[in-house]
Amino acid sequence: MVQIDTDASKPAFIILTPTLCEGTVPAWCDEHGFPVTYETEREAQLEIATMMREKLQQFIGGERDFEDAISCDDFIVAVNVFPDRSITLESGQTLGPRQP
Repeated sequence: MVQIDTDASKPAFIILTPTLCEGTVPAWCDEHGFPVTYETEREAQLEIATMMREKLQQFIGGERDFEDAISCDDFIVAVNVFPDRSITLESGQTLGPRQP
């Protein structure tokens, strides 16, 4: 049995989004299915701001309606990232790679 050294974890942040089918899930995952992490809360905030700016530009271009363009259900959570890339939320929930 492999033991994970909890002292080897590093703090980070992830962006979560609520969904109807799956509950609350990471907003973005990398090519291996692991949640995208951010070293600082500001980096995560900037990611959300960039996404919102794109939605507003789509509204201005007539590609999206106003209510959809100004809404954002995403939120940022502090996590611990372990060497195996698993993530533990403050609530104790552990996230690994998402299955395709």
